[in-house]
Amino acid sequence: MQAEPAMAYDNADLLPDHPTPVIDLAKALTDQQRESLETELTDFEAKSGWKLRVLTQYDRTPGLAVKQYWDLDERSLLLVADPRGGNLLNFNVGEALFALMPRTYWVELQTRFGNQYYVKDNGEDGAIVDSLAAVEFCLNKGGCQVVPGLPQEQWLLTFAASILGGLVAGFAAFPRKEGIRISWNWLLLMAPLWLLIFAFFGLAPILTRTSDLIPLAENCLGFLTSAGLAYVIALKTLPKPGSAKIS
Repeated sequence: MQAEPAMAYDNADLLPDHPTPVIDLAKALTDQQRESLETELTDFEAKSGWKLRVLTQYDRTPGLAVKQYWDLDERSLLLVADPRGGNLLNFNVGEALFALMPRTYWVELQTRFGNQYYVKDNGEDGAIVDSLAAVEFCLNKGGCQVVPGLPQEQWLLTFAASILGGLVAGFAAFPRKEGIRISWNWLLLMAPLWLLIFAFFGLAPILTRTSDLIPLAENCLGFLTSAGLAYVIALKTLPKPGSAKIS
């Protein structure tokens, strides 16, 4: 992902006259936040060797001059915060970082922390600090395939998928012959569908992003409840076995 607004001009006059990992031209950070972030990023680079840099801008940008100023290389990440686009955050990612976090990770990082709703609730400073914290966490653990953490809106999607999977399973289990309570052959026949919905869309996003068992338990309960509800509705509304042929 390329932070194109930062590469549009080349104005070295905007660069500080002293080394710093943070250039806050848009004043998105308070002085205390900027100083704290400078210390954190400097210490992180000294310990890990990964170079994380932050540039905030609005109507002024140093552009390509930051590349030489910071000596950006394959082990560097440049976060550019510019509110003029639809998303606050842009990332210039060094090639070595792609070996630990794939391109989909950076897309998810941008859309999660840089969207207008997140910025509105947490501020531009919160979006910057939180996205960097996610990157540092993943680098410390040797890489991530997805961004850690489970936002409320993402959990709601997984919960809806769990309910949908349960509905499919419940209707599939409706008995179609006399003398049986569960239509196992139909339940197994429809397994690729309800398992895909429940496991891939309902459970996998949780298992890969958090160790918290509460959302996992809630989704499993949602699946079982909706499956039972669909089964009962089918018993009450669909023709009874033997009263009509159901293919």
